Amino acid sequence: MRSIGILGGTFDPIHVGHLRPAIEVQQLLSLDEIRLIPCHRTSHREQPLRSSTVRSHLCQLAVDELPGFVVDNRELARDTLSYTADTLAELHAEYPEARLYFLMGADSFDYFQQWHRWEEIVELATLVVMARPGTKLGTEALALQRKKSDRIVLAQTTELRISSTAVRALLAHGQDPRYLIAEPVREYILQEQIYTEK
Repeated sequence: MRSIGILGGTFDPIHVGHLRPAIEVQQLLSLDEIRLIPCHRTSHREQPLRSSTVRSHLCQLAVDELPGFVVDNRELARDTLSYTADTLAELHAEYPEARLYFLMGADSFDYFQQWHRWEEIVELATLVVMARPGTKLGTEALALQRKKSDRIVLAQTTELRISSTAVRALLAHGQDPRYLIAEPVREYILQEQIYTEK
């Protein structure tokens, strides 16, 4: 059976804190594929600073040489808010024989039961909850994991204290984010001055 991992996000920009845990999950669960799905219009946070096209391109640069990683732009084609349940339903319809794994950070899982149609998400995909620096799961999250242990996997991935906000701040102040983002992404961002304050 084909196994597909899904990692969504604004990726503004994508950094190694996104990629390294995803690689580890890919290896841990022997996933055939990891799909990066850039969010177009977020439903739970401020809209990204850079366009969907730019963020998608940065994702593509990041995974060009990563076996099994692909960029899936399906949410960019929608002019509506991006909801995980909708995306997973589409993928399930396209790949009915595949097993879907939805990758998320422990910080997000802690309030997962507030997500739009969260029960449907658990039915459509196995959740893979990745460790996050300084995040310990709360009582409700742990209770849900125990209740749905066949559908929710806790993955002890490398905890990297990196954020897109911090990367953007470095770039805005003319500092080099080397080793925090993939080198092709870094080169393109610096060349095009994507996050440089004008």
